[in-house]
Amino acid sequence: MPDTSPDLDLALGFTIPGRHARGRVVRLGPVVDRILSAHAYPAPIEALLAEALTLTALIGSTLKDAGGQLTLQAQTDNGIVSLLVCDYRGGELRGYVQFDAGRLADAPIAPSLFALFGAGYLAITFDQATTGERYQGIVPLDGESLADAASAYFLQSEQIPTLIRLGIAPGNRVTGGLFLQHLPEGEEGRERLHVRQNHPEWEHVAVLGATMGADELTDTALPLETLVWRLFNEEPEVRILARQPIVRGCRCSPDYIAQVLAKFPEEDQREMADDSGVITVDCAFCAQKFPVSVGNRCES
Repeated sequence: MPDTSPDLDLALGFTIPGRHARGRVVRLGPVVDRILSAHAYPAPIEALLAEALTLTALIGSTLKDAGGQLTLQAQTDNGIVSLLVCDYRGGELRGYVQFDAGRLADAPIAPSLFALFGAGYLAITFDQATTGERYQGIVPLDGESLADAASAYFLQSEQIPTLIRLGIAPGNRVTGGLFLQHLPEGEEGRERLHVRQNHPEWEHVAVLGATMGADELTDTALPLETLVWRLFNEEPEVRILARQPIVRGCRCSPDYIAQVLAKFPEEDQREMADDSGVITVDCAFCAQKFPVSVGNRCES
């Protein structure tokens, strides 16, 4: 029998050789639901984190280094949201938000990006496990969405024209995203050809990509391959890459936390412990509490 299950918690990559472009589509469901359910965030914060998780999955799933990590961090000194962090490593996705509930209550029902962050910034960090190298770019949180800020990052930090589309299904924890980039073609004199913003090949790809709506990205009845076909069916060649499953992943565990606490001097551990000699550590990502005895033994 054919597989009729919806395309959820998956990333699908593709390339368009004739246009010197690559792309990726992502659709998330249970992964986003599990992450959001752990926190009971207000609706505007849920929507923001869902968008950030989708963006992180889009960019992170392009990593060639299987052990590499992509971290997306949005921060401000005087906004409703003080910190947003998401990361992706080896198909595992996680994220959380710190915010001022009082200021959020005074904000509009659907606050803008500026209302949430004010004069904030977006930092995108690539950690390469194989080489140990780290690359980071920081851009202002300008524009209407995190997608706008991320597109600006790739243009300013890497000089790669990029289009990002994100969508969230109304009243449903299903999200989708499209990521398109113009690939380097070499050099002509001192000019890197892919830097040209008016390159006709990239303009064609970007115009088509901009037609992809949130309703299509989040429609679980549409296979991811169908989304790619709808956009680029007139191209002579589109190469579809292997699907990549995405899971909710948090690297905290009683053993790991005990190892971290063991690095503190015994005096500091005693100060952190309660009257019964137990240090309770809260994981911001998964919202679990981990009780650990001062003697570095995890409580059951």
